[in-house]
Amino acid sequence: MPLPGVLAALPLPIIGAPLFIISNPKLVIEQCKAGVVGSMPALNARPAAQLDDWLAEITETLAAYNKANPDQPAAPFAINQIMHKSNDRLEHDMQMCAKYKVPIVITSLGARADVNDAVHAWGGVVLHDVINNFFARKAVEKGADGLVAVAAGAGGHAGVKSPFALIQEIREWFAGPVALSGAIATGSAVLAARAMGADFAYLGSAFVATEEARAVEGYKQMIVDSSSDDIVYSNLFTGVHGNYLKGSVRAAGLDPDNLPESDPSAMNFGGDSAKAWKDIWGCGQGIGAIKGVVPARELIARLRREYDEALDRLNKG
Repeated sequence: MPLPGVLAALPLPIIGAPLFIISNPKLVIEQCKAGVVGSMPALNARPAAQLDDWLAEITETLAAYNKANPDQPAAPFAINQIMHKSNDRLEHDMQMCAKYKVPIVITSLGARADVNDAVHAWGGVVLHDVINNFFARKAVEKGADGLVAVAAGAGGHAGVKSPFALIQEIREWFAGPVALSGAIATGSAVLAARAMGADFAYLGSAFVATEEARAVEGYKQMIVDSSSDDIVYSNLFTGVHGNYLKGSVRAAGLDPDNLPESDPSAMNFGGDSAKAWKDIWGCGQGIGAIKGVVPARELIARLRREYDEALDRLNKG
């Protein structure tokens, strides 16, 4: 199936994952200018009225860039919306997305047909993130255009399925756009995602360690200094299982190797949820490839070079 127009001509098959608290217009704009889809959660704009300003900044800056660079326009951007009932801003934030005709909306934690219909009404594309084939089917039934397959090893909220199993099962019945998330931090891993059947790689943790990211320096440096051995999988902090840096868990006075289970019914993704993420730092297992804090454009240039080199090796056999 052909990709939707907004996703059809990306110079590099990468979507920057929306990073709670961390993504901001500056990072999104630099990602898009460098040829990958930049994204951020609507909830990162605080207070809610700030989302209007941020969307204006992104759309106006990218429009000016495209006018000055008609032969190499920027990639489209995406806004992440949390569908969970604790998000009392959803209606307001969707109105802002409609005002600016956001090209891609990434939905999480519950698929809703009314939200999908609203995005389609202004010509946008909906990608819904899922951790298994059951939720993938539900999302498409409710009108999602594409899926983000969140496999084992992804930063923040993540599933436990091998990417091989998850992509294989989804591709048995779904021919639309699929992005793969889970421990991807090199260009060769991006190519591997494509080889498995995904259209795009979905990268988050690597972008935390960029100069534009709105993360404290200690968080960025901990990513540089850590490896997959330094990641813990727990549902303690939000009620949903996810991957976090052990160092941040220890700094909060907890033992990352002996964390209790949380009650999933206590999930909260409203305004208070930022408190957990401020001190407990989400991160995926691919961070061994991250060797320094660099500008986003430099990271993307490395990914592009590695992708081309991996493709060349493959073609040479």
